[in-house]
Amino acid sequence: MTMSNTGGRRRPPTIHDVAREAGVSRGTVSRVLNGGHYVSPAAQEAVNAAIRKTGYVVNRHARSLITGRSDSVGFLLTEPQERFFEDPNFNVLLRGCTQALAAHDIPLLLMIAGTEDERRRITRYITAGHVDGVLLVSSHSGDPVAEQLREAGVPLVACGKPIGLGSKVSYVAADDRDGARDMVRHLLSLGRRRVGTVTGPLDTPGGVERLAGYREVLAEAGVPYDDNLVVSGDYSRASGEAGAERLLDQAPDVDAVFVASDLMAQGVLTALHRAGRRVPEDVAVGGFDDSPAAVAASPELTTIRQPWDRISNEMVRVLLAQIGGEDPAAVILPTELVRRASA
Repeated sequence: MTMSNTGGRRRPPTIHDVAREAGVSRGTVSRVLNGGHYVSPAAQEAVNAAIRKTGYVVNRHARSLITGRSDSVGFLLTEPQERFFEDPNFNVLLRGCTQALAAHDIPLLLMIAGTEDERRRITRYITAGHVDGVLLVSSHSGDPVAEQLREAGVPLVACGKPIGLGSKVSYVAADDRDGARDMVRHLLSLGRRRVGTVTGPLDTPGGVERLAGYREVLAEAGVPYDDNLVVSGDYSRASGEAGAERLLDQAPDVDAVFVASDLMAQGVLTALHRAGRRVPEDVAVGGFDDSPAAVAASPELTTIRQPWDRISNEMVRVLLAQIGGEDPAAVILPTELVRRASA
């Protein structure tokens, strides 16, 4: 803080104080604050050091009036509010994106739009310029939000490939299909031949791709595809439990289950235990995500690890590049099989 000339009170440091401390012009400080274009590395480091020493804080309102930017980013979850609190993946992704943006001194606004009215209201808010870009999580086919934001020219990066939009929208995704293939191959390697699956929602990219990977490995192993071994869920624990009950009713000889999320797999374990089926002795269970739900399960879940830190960092990197004028981009990251007690 800087001492004022009146009464010894402290006043907030200004851009002039930073320039004086760094030994550069006010214009150089301004260029550093607005992205560092046409500034030498030495001058940029001097300005950053002066900012830290003086405690200078950017007046975001004043800067937004000049640049036309809000200097904030939205994290948009198009799911009911209760899903945000139930599914640990959303919290992990939110934390990672918040940390990645903090490195650029950009705040993240959480937006939840689980109903048509909420989506309409939040889309209106976003397109009015209250955020510079959007990180879109859990997009469903038929959901107009991604297309509406794209048409409005709002920089947008989706978590997972939005169905039906192809290369029009930037996205970052784990390789869902390859991860599913790894899990089903693992279950078959244990000698299991009646491998069922509880899919994710089939109007989401993850649901579609993980089911495709399951089917591909069965085909390559010469194991006939059986509709009775396939049930759908919505990534919630309750849907996993209900799905396992349907599987046991439709295919009592099921000896392994690939579950498209760890949270659903917890529900599958509950249903199997209630039915007197031992895991993994009678039925092997594999999940997907390697979320906190995997190690909270009993027994702990063999699962597919999604690289959440890399996903969040890449989403932020691609979004900031798009805000800066770059074209849409796609990033697909590898997954990893994690063996634990359930399979």
